[in-house]
Amino acid sequence: MELNVRKNRETYIIDILGEMDIYNSQQLKALFSKMLSKNIRSFVINMNNVDYIDSAGIGALIFICEKIAKEKLQIAITNVHGIVKNVIELTKLCFYFPIIDTVDEAVEKFQLTTIAAV
Repeated sequence: MELNVRKNRETYIIDILGEMDIYNSQQLKALFSKMLSKNIRSFVINMNNVDYIDSAGIGALIFICEKIAKEKLQIAITNVHGIVKNVIELTKLCFYFPIIDTVDEAVEKFQLTTIAAV
């Protein structure tokens, strides 16, 4: 798995490339924890290039979403498709995870939320 971070407005996008499994899901949790320590408030996890996820990958997403909820930050998981989408739907986590179709839609939603809060 490869992780790339980019910024769009005030939202940080984590692009995941490859498989999210027991061998590498810890990387995502570590990156996320590091970003939290820098007071980043809006996150998008882009799964466009993820073609496999196992229970450890699901666990990493649950860990991240729990941290976000506790800190009252913004997160979206985008571009969920194929086998990954099937796993999330089978586990009924599609109702738990804040899934939005595209990165652009998530960034726009966060921008509108920020403007409304001011």
